[in-house]
Amino acid sequence: QVQLVESGGGLVQPGGSLRLSCAASGRTFSIYYMGWYRQSPGKQRELVAGITTGGYTNYADSVKGRFTISRDNAKSTVYLQMNSLKPEDTAVYYCNVPLSGIHYWGQGTQVTVSS
Repeated sequence: QVQLVESGGGLVQPGGSLRLSCAASGRTFSIYYMGWYRQSPGKQRELVAGITTGGYTNYADSVKGRFTISRDNAKSTVYLQMNSLKPEDTAVYYCNVPLSGIHYWGQGTQVTVSS
């Protein structure tokens, strides 16, 4: 079992920045990959970025060059630094950990980009 708790969402103007955090607890010693997904109304949940224990990262094309994912393995915490935010980045952001065939999700944190 893994529990995930996200924080850091909020309201920001276009062009602004936010930093999301996700702290994992439970079987954290088994976690290899941690990811961030997002879902906006009427759309499917999509992968934003992911990172392995060794620091290999992957990003959605829509956020490359603007978002940076990082990880503190000692704290079992993953971060998402979001810069140059656009209105289309508005969504609920979810932390995800796949482990032993199960996808664990956080409760989600709302990010709203609006003037």
